[in-house]
Amino acid sequence: MNTLTVYRLGRVEYEDGLQLMKVFGETRRQGLCGDVLLLLEHPPVLTLGRAAKRFNIVASDERLATEGVETFETDRGGDVTYHGPGQLVGYPIFLLPEGRQDVRRYVRDVEQCVIRTLAEYGITSGTIPKWPGVWIGQEDSPDARKIAAIGVHLARWLTSHGFALNVNTHLPHFNLIVPCGISEAGVTSLQKELGHVVSMAEVEEKIARHFADVFGLQRAEPVPLTSTVCVTLVRGKGPEARVLLLRRRPERGGFWQIVTGRLEAGEKPREAAARELFEETGLRTDVVDLEYRHAFAVGSVVPPRLVEENGFAARCTADFEVRLGDEHDAYEWVDVPTALARLPFRGLREGVQRSVRALGG
Repeated sequence: MNTLTVYRLGRVEYEDGLQLMKVFGETRRQGLCGDVLLLLEHPPVLTLGRAAKRFNIVASDERLATEGVETFETDRGGDVTYHGPGQLVGYPIFLLPEGRQDVRRYVRDVEQCVIRTLAEYGITSGTIPKWPGVWIGQEDSPDARKIAAIGVHLARWLTSHGFALNVNTHLPHFNLIVPCGISEAGVTSLQKELGHVVSMAEVEEKIARHFADVFGLQRAEPVPLTSTVCVTLVRGKGPEARVLLLRRRPERGGFWQIVTGRLEAGEKPREAAARELFEETGLRTDVVDLEYRHAFAVGSVVPPRLVEENGFAARCTADFEVRLGDEHDAYEWVDVPTALARLPFRGLREGVQRSVRALGG
């Protein structure tokens, strides 16, 4: 029996999610792992499938910016859909065996996993032939409403993308689009149907169990994620705000970054952030917890090295003199737009933006 490893990743930036699918897909193709199910939440984002029509995004660019919603084009099937906090996104990375190499069967199986999960909450759901996804209510019913979107991609029977189940999702964000191009029906969530907030961890475990059952897979334990921190050091405020960037030595990649590092044994994230800030800059000061935790894969290493990073911020005076540690060979104080343009990773850019807001910069 093939194995299924389920990774429960929490928040994942959308572009990091695309990289996770790519790296896990290559790992699966090379036979370095069994089938994998990535369970996660994205920040607010609109995604356009291969069949998407741009006019199904009904909000202006200005409104999307105000709402903090990004837009991405993808290689999955389907039209426009929304991802955001409180929505459980599942990316099955499966190499379908010979007896299951049927696209329609695969989609039905993914739908069945969602339908069985909803049934455990007393919710009867199903499919509507003319519309993709999992629905509550009948096709001709005026209150038919979608609770889960399905959008998959298969390449030589290797699967990617998957489903998005509305658990505690902010449903007004669906008003920014015509969900999946369907204007005749609405959307709903577990929270709305049940009248209370639902435990995401509980839903994750139920859906993982049903994926193992439906696809005939044996659950395997995931490798623990490496815990890291990042710290944005800021000096000045308003238009004068500057962010410290550190350049890694050539043998360590040669790219620009903010302060980063791993947790040591027994350390809490805040302690690690303060220690790394001192080791990499020479500054001893309090750090501000941004309450920003996200998961990602480091580079394109196969098998992937998964990291969960906690974001922090700190401020220093204008006369502070940076003392570089062993990892870096240069530093610069730059304005925020320059920092965002130079940093290569989405999580670091998000950390900078949150830090400037948190510190009133």
